[in-house]
Amino acid sequence: MAGVKEGQGQLVFGLDIGTRSIVGTVGYLSDKKFHVLAQRVREHETRAMLDGQIHDIVKVGQTIQAVKEQLEEDLGRELTEVCIAAAGRVLRTVTTHAEQEFEEDHEVTEEDVYSLSTLGIEQAYEEFQGSNDLDMKFYCVGYTCMRYYMNGYQIGNLVGHKVRVMSVDLIATFLPEDVVDGLYKAVELVGLHVANMTLEPIAAIQVAIPERFRMLNMALVDVGAGTSDISITKEGTITAYGMIPVAGDSLTDILVQHCLVDFDTAERIKQQAGNRESVEYQDIMGLTQTITAEEVEEVLAGKVQEMTALVAECIRELNGDKAVSAVFVVGGGGMVPGYTERLASELGILKERVAVRGQEVMQNIQFEIENPRRDSMMVTPIGICLSYYEQGNNFIFVEFNGKRMKLYDNGRLSVADAALQCSFPNEELFPRRGQALTFQVNGKSRMVRGQQGEAAVIRVNGQAADIYTQIHNGDHIEVLSSTVGERASLELGKLGELSQRLHVVVNGTKIDLPKTAFVNEVLENEFYAIREGDQIQIQNFYTVEEIAEFMDVPLGGKILVNDTPAMPGTRVYENFTLDWDIHGEPAYEELAEENYEEAPKAGSGEEGRDGQGKAAEMLTGEDGTMPGTKSLEEKEPGNGSKTTEGDVTLPVTVNGQTVLLTGKNSYIFVDVFSFIAFDLNDPAGRDIVTQLNGRQAGYMESLKSGDVIEIYWKNRNEKM
Repeated sequence: MAGVKEGQGQLVFGLDIGTRSIVGTVGYLSDKKFHVLAQRVREHETRAMLDGQIHDIVKVGQTIQAVKEQLEEDLGRELTEVCIAAAGRVLRTVTTHAEQEFEEDHEVTEEDVYSLSTLGIEQAYEEFQGSNDLDMKFYCVGYTCMRYYMNGYQIGNLVGHKVRVMSVDLIATFLPEDVVDGLYKAVELVGLHVANMTLEPIAAIQVAIPERFRMLNMALVDVGAGTSDISITKEGTITAYGMIPVAGDSLTDILVQHCLVDFDTAERIKQQAGNRESVEYQDIMGLTQTITAEEVEEVLAGKVQEMTALVAECIRELNGDKAVSAVFVVGGGGMVPGYTERLASELGILKERVAVRGQEVMQNIQFEIENPRRDSMMVTPIGICLSYYEQGNNFIFVEFNGKRMKLYDNGRLSVADAALQCSFPNEELFPRRGQALTFQVNGKSRMVRGQQGEAAVIRVNGQAADIYTQIHNGDHIEVLSSTVGERASLELGKLGELSQRLHVVVNGTKIDLPKTAFVNEVLENEFYAIREGDQIQIQNFYTVEEIAEFMDVPLGGKILVNDTPAMPGTRVYENFTLDWDIHGEPAYEELAEENYEEAPKAGSGEEGRDGQGKAAEMLTGEDGTMPGTKSLEEKEPGNGSKTTEGDVTLPVTVNGQTVLLTGKNSYIFVDVFSFIAFDLNDPAGRDIVTQLNGRQAGYMESLKSGDVIEIYWKNRNEKM
């Protein structure tokens, strides 16, 4: 056997774990040729595998161990990584189209193509999961990029082209979890790590049908012991995969019954009948018997016809209900006499166009060993090695918080991928905020977020990491959940509205008044801790009496608000002027005792009125007039039209629009504020301009039908 040479490149160990035997191949790729350095074959001592699936993991592992040790002896080095292939038992395929768009022209790299393929695989898996109604978990074990597109046009190779949109038509293959797990566990028993996993027909086609032949509509049939795996090529690519669970072992079973021998003896008879005129054997009675190759073919003819009919039917189904132009057959089961002729007949094509392929397709395989085996049984094992260079779609095993798990390796696995696969709560990876605080300010919802917690503590193999840390086979991942921050809290005085001041002019001096607030209709100080659901009303006025108390001065007589006679309970808003005679007697003292009612607190207003509308109610008596004055009806009989008992509807013009004043039997100027959209809480100027019929108006002036009123903020001249 040839030993390892210096500078020969990375060795690839391929293992074909078949139903009847295990074939191990080790070699390397150089100058577009694969150099085989060692090759060993060992049959199972028992029927540990059936129909391509492992039934006895331990016994299969023992056979793998024997093959591995022989190869290591040949090479003079230890083998730790292996490439494997799965048979197509319970095979499922998904064909999908994936695309990636760039913001501007982008030159495509090999990494971009790999990312596009990965995107297609993930998309195919999602589609498969959505349509799979079987009660079992599947894994993607192989894929083929059928066609690439550049800006919507098909192209052979994307690398180097500038594109805005690149896309791919991709076919992905899926097998059940138990099939995949059985293969992984068998190789892990002997200390091997899976470097790559593919599907047997994908591996076989790497050798059997070179790319230059894939423009033809052809089929490859890999007839093993337990399954017959099928792939179709057309227009330069692989277009479909399929499988039937009937192959060489079903033929051997017939010889067991016909010749009365054990399975191994029947298998030998089947193999030798392919190249001998007769085969000698001993039956179970110990008697020596002889069977001719012609008799073997006759005994197996019925089963061969059944097998080829199933294969032909599968080929047609995969190829759009029509036969292919030619078929290549590989695998030991395909060497049974009469197989290729019968398959050609079932497909309705010339028998010369169905052929067993072995040495003929190994032109790019360089054997560095003595007496190498170059028949069709070696096609798939070598193809498994070559698949290593085509795609890296293996699985890895990691430990996540003490739980062993398997991940599909797309080459970019991170801690976040492992957490997702393990159903670790996504929110426990990131800092979590404490409970928010919600309340209302002046009828509008307000929210304060809770404090941010600490991020999850992540370690990979004992080293500090984060969710983006790349992970590899055998890694130990520990994730301590993130923490929840403190719940939100806020003192009343921290509200932005309370940081503003109320500006008024008192007896010619401008003063700033701190704003106050009612919480759930109760006056609270600035240190009050706001609670969930609190209703907060910011007070945007002071009464005349409250201003005097704040200034700590006596309230004298002749009170004027904006040059209009007022009372101690009159409300004073932003930029209002307030004057009183500090040496005079209190004004309206006797009337105040009889008629004055305490100004309604913020949040408890009547019928939703606010601002100057409430001020007007305080300044007027029960009949709507200022105490001590006559009603409008007495002064202006017939003014307006009565609607209900004692009520008058009074039409006036405000800023060019007709406004109907209703609900009272007489009206003064300040009543207008209750019927127009004029926000006293949001000053748009230094002072308010009020005009009645072209002249300066007083707030207490009586109104009559047809009056023309102008109201706007001074400086900005914005009419409301």
